[in-house]
Amino acid sequence: MPGGVGIYGAMPHPTQSFALLPLLAPLAWLGVALAARRAPGPRPRPLLALADAAGAFTLGVAALSGMLAWRIGPATSPLLGAGGVGLAVRLDALGAVMLALVAFIGAVVVRYSRRYLDGEARQARFVGGLALTLAAVMLLVVAGTLWQLAAAWIGTSLALHRLLLFYPERPGARRAARKKFVVARLGDAALLAALALLALAYGTTDLGTLLARAQDALASGVLPAGTTVAALLLVASAALKSAQFPTYGWLVEVMETPTPVSALLHAGILNGGPFLVARLAPAVSGAPAAMAALVLLGGATAAIASLAMTTQPSVKVALAYSSAAHMGFSLLLCGLGAFPLAVLHVVAHSCYTAHAFLPSASAVEGAGAGARATPPATAPRILLGLLTA
Repeated sequence: MPGGVGIYGAMPHPTQSFALLPLLAPLAWLGVALAARRAPGPRPRPLLALADAAGAFTLGVAALSGMLAWRIGPATSPLLGAGGVGLAVRLDALGAVMLALVAFIGAVVVRYSRRYLDGEARQARFVGGLALTLAAVMLLVVAGTLWQLAAAWIGTSLALHRLLLFYPERPGARRAARKKFVVARLGDAALLAALALLALAYGTTDLGTLLARAQDALASGVLPAGTTVAALLLVASAALKSAQFPTYGWLVEVMETPTPVSALLHAGILNGGPFLVARLAPAVSGAPAAMAALVLLGGATAAIASLAMTTQPSVKVALAYSSAAHMGFSLLLCGLGAFPLAVLHVVAHSCYTAHAFLPSASAVEGAGAGARATPPATAPRILLGLLTA
């Protein structure tokens, strides 16, 4: 019989070695990143073939992981390390869905970049950067310990920073990357403090055990000391990761990077905020102040960014505001306790945004340089949607 219902399912399944299966996906992309260091610059055909194979392989791993999560239920793999530090996998519905999403978006973006950067002198370096970023995101969504979660969270940001500076000679790229770097480090600090508080409060760094204890504490109404502060710090970290008001300025300036990077950023990495809140939902739900902050912050960002989007003549800038607004909607849903709906919104937004970003350059060329990204008639419809949401 299927193991669980909804995002978390029932109680965690006992530790099983089969739960290590999802680790094959990030390892495949790490292999591509290492191969890129020895590949020639323009048109590295063996590397491109390896990247295509890695994309297909990770899609297969994600599909098998989803089947295991559905048939067996939530499970935590053995820890590949000691002292609570190392690699482990939390295999459940949330992890399986996010792994499949990242694998799909990653395979599409890598395949698209093959033609987009054809002949680029640093094409091998670009493919390696994409592969490294995908590996970090996959390690994040299947993390089985708090410290792996933190390390992958920081690693994702640092890998993305390299891609944002793919054209370091462009002043706009350097300026946006600096702003993103500062915001990301603030989010990292908030996350590390939150996870430390949660580890002290629940006496474990194992994610499955922590979630079970947090659910028990939530059911009993007796929450350990420090959990409210931890929940608020988690909200702050998620908001900074997902470019929420008033820190979304860097997102609309990241336009000097290649289009595949923009697609991966908006369709994948921004999702880290809602994912973090959904992953640690039992720990966040026990803090009414944190839930209220999610509603207020997410709702304000959704309203402001949606209206700002309708005024932008640039397609990419309009899509950037759209991404911030969608992340706001997802965090708003988390604040209302609708975590499965928030994850569903993330999946839908990712597929839509990747589809919108990848052909954006050719769309602008076809429509003319002065074409507006959003027709004026769209603004009333978006406003009506906000008022009736």
